[in-house]
Amino acid sequence: MKLIYFAWLRERIGVPEEVVELPSDVKTVEELMKWLAGRSEAHAHAFENPRIVRAAIDRRHVKPAASIEGAGEVAFFPPMTGG
Repeated sequence: MKLIYFAWLRERIGVPEEVVELPSDVKTVEELMKWLAGRSEAHAHAFENPRIVRAAIDRRHVKPAASIEGAGEVAFFPPMTGG
């Protein structure tokens, strides 16, 4: 699965994107963030407060409980404001 990181998530992890092979027990965005936090210190720092991290599956904004089954890419980004 392709993962894309934006803004301070990209800065903390140190790469704009990566391709990962997920364990079979990772089925939701929330589980994916938890799994990523265990990959390295940089990932742990990026996902230390998952409640403020937003996600999109195949360019559609989703909630943390959303299934990642069949997803081609998941993007993570900080909260955004409009104006």
